[in-house]
Order: sequence, then C-alpha cells, then structure tokens
Amino acid sequence: MIGTRRRRLFVGFAAVTAGLLTGTFPLDHGSSNAAEASPKKPKAAMPSNAVSYAPIPYSAIPGWREDDHLLAWKAFLSSCDAVLSAPPRAPASQAAPPVSALLNVCRRALSAGAAKKVRTRHDARHFFETHFAPNRVVSPTGTGLLTGYYEPLIKGARKQDAEFATPIYRRPSDLVNIVAESERGATTAAFTHMRDLGSGTKKPYLTRAEIEQGGLEGKGLELVYFKDPVDVFFLQVQGSGRVQLPDGTEIRVAYDGKNGYPYTSIGRVLIDRGELTAETMSLQALKQWLRADAIRGRELMWHNKSYVFFRELTGSDAKGPIGANNIPLQTGRSLAVDTAFHVLGTPIFVEAPKLTHATKSGGFHRLMIAHDVGSAIKGPQRGDIYFGSGDKAGRLAGITKEPGTFIVLIPRDQPLSGRKADRRP
Repeated sequence: MIGTRRRRLFVGFAAVTAGLLTGTFPLDHGSSNAAEASPKKPKAAMPSNAVSYAPIPYSAIPGWREDDHLLAWKAFLSSCDAVLSAPPRAPASQAAPPVSALLNVCRRALSAGAAKKVRTRHDARHFFETHFAPNRVVSPTGTGLLTGYYEPLIKGARKQDAEFATPIYRRPSDLVNIVAESERGATTAAFTHMRDLGSGTKKPYLTRAEIEQGGLEGKGLELVYFKDPVDVFFLQVQGSGRVQLPDGTEIRVAYDGKNGYPYTSIGRVLIDRGELTAETMSLQALKQWLRADAIRGRELMWHNKSYVFFRELTGSDAKGPIGANNIPLQTGRSLAVDTAFHVLGTPIFVEAPKLTHATKSGGFHRLMIAHDVGSAIKGPQRGDIYFGSGDKAGRLAGITKEPGTFIVLIPRDQPLSGRKADRRP
C-alpha cells in the first residue's frame, strides 16, 4: 500500500490502522490452492436487492479517455486464464451480471492477445468499449471506501535459531474449507474453515493463541522463521510477502488458508480498554505498544483468533504476488472486492477524487480489475487497491483510506436483466 491529504478525525491514519481499529482492514488476501471441501454457498453480505446498476455513456466517466487502458488491458488479460480454468461462482447479488458473459469476453481477449491485435492504449480502450458497457453502482450506502495493501519485504530464515525464532506455518492437512476461498469476504458464515476429524465430523480449528503456544509443533509445518512476532502478525494481515534469507536470496510466501475465525481489531481492543485513544492511535503507535512488552503484546494479538497459513511460491508463480484463484496481481491495477457483488476478473472503473497521493495528476480515476478478495472487504463499493511490493508501496497503501465509487463494465453479450446497457462511447 505522499501527497496532500484531506483533514479528517484520524489525520494520518494508515489504512492498516483503520482496520485494526474498526475491523475493516483487508485481512488475508489471496486464495489457497488447496482443494476446497465442498464449500457451502455463502450468504450475501447484504440483501441482494439493495444494489442496482445505472447505465451511463463512457463520455460521462471522468478521466476515462485519459487513463492508460493498455495497463488495464494487460491486467485483464493476466487474469483470463485463471478465470477460464476455474470459473467464479455467480455473486449472491441478483443485480450482478452472469459469469458466462465474462468468460466469453476473456476468450476473445486471449485470442486478441495471441494475435497481437491490442498494442496501444487506443487499441485497449477500443477493446473495452466494444465488449463492455459501463454501469454505475447504485446502493443505499452511497459512496464506498477504498484502502490499500501491498507485499512487504521481511528478513527471515529457513532454520530456527535464537535470532529467527517465530515461524509461519504451512496449511495443515486436516484444515478444510467451509466456504470457497474466493468468497471468504462475501460470507456471513461463523467459520470459513474448520478442522476435519473424519467421518464427516468437523470442529473449530486451533485459535491464534493455541497455535502460538505450540498447538502445531511436531507436525513439520514450519515454513520460515522471523525475528519479530509483530512482523508475523502484520504479514498475516497482508496475506503475502517477500522473505529475504540470510544469504541474500529472496522467496515469496502467499496465503494458503486460515483457521477460520473472524478477524478481530486489536487496535479497537486497546481503545476500548482506555490504553490508547483514537486521537493517539496510529500504526506506529500500535507497533510500539506491541513491542514495548512482549508478553502483553502477545496477549493483545491473541485477541485476534484468526491465523493465516502460507505456502512458498515456486516457478512462474514466484515472479509476483498471487491474488484470489491464483490470479497474478498487477501493481496499481488489481483490486480486492466483495464477491457477493462482483465476479472475479470484472473490469471496474474506480473514482476517488480525494485519493490524491497515488497519482501525479491528483485524484484517482482508473480502470482496475477484480483480482482479489479480503475477509473484511464487504460491500458493493468496498475496494482495496494493490500498490505493489516493498517500502514505497507500503507507504502508499498505509495512507490510503478514501471515499470512492465504482463503475462496473458489464459484458455487452448479456446486459443486466431488465436494463438496456448504453452502447455509446
């Protein structure tokens, strides 16, 4: 996840801090590659009839013609193989377009890409305008919320020693999905994952406290070790990261499931206790509080029962971070969304005039692609922008928390039921 910022109650709050306070931070992005054990269909995050689409012409979209559509095209194309190989479930919202329409456009995009028919920004804009019709999201909640996330770089080691003592774990073999990974943020289920005891019997998995007190020791699940338990906590919040090993080489680790418990805001816990105030709370203040006393810091982190498991990326997957359904994330173009309302792979034009620190021109008007999910990304206009890898991306993501609106590009093949999609450019 810097520019001038509008004043608000929590001036300078990082998006991560906002989530730690309110529980709205985009926890554990990405998707497991493990088999999903007959996940149940999740319930909608809000009533399906609460959202509708209003067709608009492309000429009415601020910043549409000025955007770099070639970057958006490359992001769209990068997800088409994944979308076609594992077609997303239809969103619970009845207002959403059919999945089949998006699959058809993906096939055309791959064909156009193979024939090198899209080489310029103009070519890319023409492709989107030919195959999609813009529709503004209309919901009772009005304006949505945009935050940011990124891929951190942390020093680690493959072997445990006095310096590198805190592990992250691989996914346990007895962990099963209750809902599909791509729909974690869209469900109201009590548990997204559980422990399989065999013979159809399932129970809640170990909590963060139980795992960190040795609940998984002796199973050979340790993947990498780190110096600081606080770094491990925030790596789990991001859901993926790069690890620099002692010999200078780097590996990538990615989300591979969680223990199934909902996310709890530890910053909110501190404020409710009266140990920090909303005015003094910041990401830096929270980290300082956690590190000042290791015992009390561990106790606070245990309030968040949610615990994330990882896998090491290899081969072509290791070239970059992975989003939901193994979709390669694209810096500044990948968006985490609520799949109760949006199909993965859908192009979404994001309008956020007050998000001024992420662009040179001021304001954020950009065509993005729904590539990812997050446990706390809920709502038809709730989005999380992937800012890339490293410290600079972290600074950008850390100060992103702005209102925004979505214009969803609906495939022209199958316009929304009962609505005539506008075809004018």
